[in-house]
Amino acid sequence: MTYPKEYRYTREHEWARVDEDGTVVVGITDYAQDALGEIVHLELPSEGDFVKKGDTFGVIESTKSVADLFAPVSGRVVEVNDVLVDSLEVLGEDPYEEGWMVRIRPTDSDELDELMDASEYEELVGELEE
Repeated sequence: MTYPKEYRYTREHEWARVDEDGTVVVGITDYAQDALGEIVHLELPSEGDFVKKGDTFGVIESTKSVADLFAPVSGRVVEVNDVLVDSLEVLGEDPYEEGWMVRIRPTDSDELDELMDASEYEELVGELEE
């Protein structure tokens, strides 16, 4: 499994990437999509919704389980990846690029510093797989 070095990660297996315009793009990690298996349903917030770091911003359902999605930063949702509505398989095929879920305009970009870097996340995943 891969974990892009420039991304930040949560203990709940979401990733966050800062784009050039300052928005934070959010999705689930390769580990998460692999653990979930076939994804059958996804609920995401609407554009304009406010999300708070650590709070639920959506739900993902697979043939194995249902899991909450947690916001890695606080801010306003400025875009939702509508492609996922009709093409859930993208989450499994390309979780870090095409499989992004939401873009958030953060209210406090320092919250990103509280997230794990790729090596810390890889260590977490290693512990979970033991």
